[in-house]
Amino acid sequence: MSALPSTSPSASGAGDVAAPSEKQQHSSSDIAAATDTLPALAASSPLDAPAPVQRPTGTLMRIYSKPITQIVLLGLVCFLTAGFFNALSGIGGGGQVSADAANTANLALYSVFAVVSFFSGSILNRLGSRLTLFLGALGYCLYIISFLVYNIYANKGFVIAAGAILGVCASLLWVAQGSLMLSIPTESQKGQFIAVFWCIFNLGACLGSAIELGLTYHSTQNTVSNGVYASFVVLTGLGACCAMLLRDPAKMIRDDGTRVTVPRQTSWRTEFRGLFQLLVSDRWIVCLFPLFAASNFFYCYQFNDFNSPLFTLRTRALNSFLYWASQMGSSVAMGRLLDSRRMCRRSRAWVGWSVVFVLVWTVWGGSYAKQLQYTRADTQQPWWDARRIDFTQSRSYAGLCILYILMGVLDACFQTYAYYVIGTVSNDPAKLGFLAGFYKSFQSAGAAVAFAMDSKYEPFMTNLATGWALCAAGMVCALPVIALRVTNTTVEASPVGGVEGARNSESDVESARASTGGGGVVVATKEEDVSTPGSEKA
Repeated sequence: MSALPSTSPSASGAGDVAAPSEKQQHSSSDIAAATDTLPALAASSPLDAPAPVQRPTGTLMRIYSKPITQIVLLGLVCFLTAGFFNALSGIGGGGQVSADAANTANLALYSVFAVVSFFSGSILNRLGSRLTLFLGALGYCLYIISFLVYNIYANKGFVIAAGAILGVCASLLWVAQGSLMLSIPTESQKGQFIAVFWCIFNLGACLGSAIELGLTYHSTQNTVSNGVYASFVVLTGLGACCAMLLRDPAKMIRDDGTRVTVPRQTSWRTEFRGLFQLLVSDRWIVCLFPLFAASNFFYCYQFNDFNSPLFTLRTRALNSFLYWASQMGSSVAMGRLLDSRRMCRRSRAWVGWSVVFVLVWTVWGGSYAKQLQYTRADTQQPWWDARRIDFTQSRSYAGLCILYILMGVLDACFQTYAYYVIGTVSNDPAKLGFLAGFYKSFQSAGAAVAFAMDSKYEPFMTNLATGWALCAAGMVCALPVIALRVTNTTVEASPVGGVEGARNSESDVESARASTGGGGVVVATKEEDVSTPGSEKA
């Protein structure tokens, strides 16, 4: 907490300031007098004084307005859009016999995703969360329509175009999701809220995989039917409509009584300047880029190089269900760990890092052991289909099933931890929008490289080695951020690029204190008792 600045009022009231060499002292009565003026000063400053917090009346409105309800609605949108996209991707090749069309579409998707995501935080700050989320959700419906058309007419061009369009839309959906998910909760709730969202989101992939399993259980083919695609089209369209049910962020109130600050509308030039100013002012963020790039890189190997070639269609659907179901429980467990009151936030960050690091080596090590038994050339032979594993072959299937479940656990813990580290950097929705954009940009760039390698028929072992190395490097590169940037409480510096910083639970008192002496303000959200250098315990 910033101490009250020393002043030396003159007898004439002209506001003469003592020379810097003079020793300034305050008596207890001076401090008490200054403190007594805080309410009046805060009330007289329209810039610093927040609007009175008025909670909604009526039982239903109070429930609807709760932060946890808004996170559930946000999860529902992604449940019905990105969740069903994941279900389709999880069985490998978009449900097709050949992964060529899906690989090319994914390459277009993630390439566009990577470019647009870098600037999507600026787009979010201009359009607002609800509209950005709605526009982003529409792309998933179009993408699944393209596979339905491909199943009927084999129009590969439409699939690729839909993938590129989804790249734009997905960047909008995920930057809005990231900003809302990290700005709605208080600091002590971030791990919990991330886990709740992740659980609901993955429930969509579980439901989609269950639909696939039910509709393909007796099928002898290795491609998804038109009925599966049609049902997914309807549900993803419904998900886009659900985006408009979210409450206006300007009216959201956190559980501690503080408002969720909405960035003021600024020009595109100001937004882009703020984007690059963030990179200059917070250089440690760059160390997280390898971690971001690794967070989706493994999808291509897991879905197209492991699940798709090794198993029958119905077993692929079952594996996909188990993969996403495992993420629900593991994300909740990871969230509880990252919000544990038994440790300070820095300690939780270190423990979380250790958990993810162990999972990286366990999962990739197990994948390597299996990869030694088959190659891409083997899977292209006429006799390979007869060697596909079905879940009824318990002796052959059990170990691989456990490994695939652990792949899902790694995905959930890896991404939950990445979001948590981002959330420790700021509480400002505008800054979080930029950070979420960086995350999705590098995440998508990594995925684009993975699908490009797969579309060029690189050996499975090459894809595995690249993914393993990138995950390990991402964890190591994140160490400086955890050691030097993660603190026990989030401290907001000056606004970025003209976008107003978020106010939080202590900002009102800090603003009033600053107005007593004109000193700079350090805004800190108190998560727990933390001592900061040169100050009293916050």
